[in-house]
Amino acid sequence: MNESILNIDSQLFINNNLHADTATLVLKKHQNLQVDIKVLIEQIEAKKRCFKKLPTWFETPNIYYPNKLNIEQTSSEITADYKAGLISGNTLIDLTGGFGVDCFYFSKSFKTVTHCEINSKLSQIVTHNFKQLNVKNINTVAVDGISFLKNTNSNFDWIYLDPSRRHDSKGKVFFLNDCLPNVPEHLDLLFEHSKGILVKTSPLLDVSIGINELKHVKSIHVVAVNNEVKELLWILEKDAIENDILINTVNITNAKKEYFNFNFNKESIAETEYSLPLYYLFEPNLAILKSGGFNSVSEQFQLKKLHQHSHLYTSNEEIEFPGRSFKIEQIIPYNKKQFKKTKISKANITTRNFPEPVENIRKKLGIKDGGNTYIFATTNLKDEKLLVICSKLSKK
Repeated sequence: MNESILNIDSQLFINNNLHADTATLVLKKHQNLQVDIKVLIEQIEAKKRCFKKLPTWFETPNIYYPNKLNIEQTSSEITADYKAGLISGNTLIDLTGGFGVDCFYFSKSFKTVTHCEINSKLSQIVTHNFKQLNVKNINTVAVDGISFLKNTNSNFDWIYLDPSRRHDSKGKVFFLNDCLPNVPEHLDLLFEHSKGILVKTSPLLDVSIGINELKHVKSIHVVAVNNEVKELLWILEKDAIENDILINTVNITNAKKEYFNFNFNKESIAETEYSLPLYYLFEPNLAILKSGGFNSVSEQFQLKKLHQHSHLYTSNEEIEFPGRSFKIEQIIPYNKKQFKKTKISKANITTRNFPEPVENIRKKLGIKDGGNTYIFATTNLKDEKLLVICSKLSKK
């Protein structure tokens, strides 16, 4: 950790050049700087990435930033805050501490938090930043979290892990057995030291595969921000009932949080009816689509599906729905001649269970992107390819 980065001149330079072109900065001559310009530019680029993702860090004076990769891999404040609302207690240990964003928010829900980070430089940076953030109940230790557990007699109310998805030989990986640490391999050790385990994984991990790998799954949280799935959260308890796993989905937007929950084991037997498009069309948010609760959506909201694999829903009633809601204006076959009669020149196109990509549809129909018209290219229960032309309903 380069202490000179924290001196007044260096901090002024960083803050005064947040909007500067860094390529130009390298070429300029800078007097009175005690730090190499390339090092300061690394700080500038890392800090800029925190503007929306980590506003608390961005706005706090004298924060020391690690490399850009650490910022990219860390949780956002939005998702860290959500995690901290799921669990609470006296003690928590984060075995894969990283930049410390999750620990910062866990410290609001726990009396004492232990932050383990194998990278001693990053651990030093995090220790400094917690002081700037005025956090006093987090203990930082520069050690591998799994090794720490093996060498302690302490127990914790909760253990948290965010396994690295970068493997030395395999590159970027998504299966839990390929991540570091290998959570499935260490489950017995984890349960020796805690009754509750919270694991964060990539949104690309298949839910069924994760359940098979982790065992002991009590519930799963599929977390999306502005309709982009950011992470899967797995709550493990040793006595969790295998056939009673609760799936919780949330889409956090600027306006509100959209929730939808269902029982994973009952999804296959949830009652689903099918129908041709009626008066309204409903598209679930991406957290729900990731969860796979397609039949449960139909059952809980009493909506009919257009097709088993289309994952679009219809009704004659307007309802409050966790996703996008539309009024159906026209339904036509996927046919260029038929479409020309609509005289639509501009529209937003979405495909669901359709053989052609959006780009091909635009080219074939000759329409531009945008406007207030929404077209769903999909397949109905008769296996017919059709265009459902809609207008978007405003959120209630």
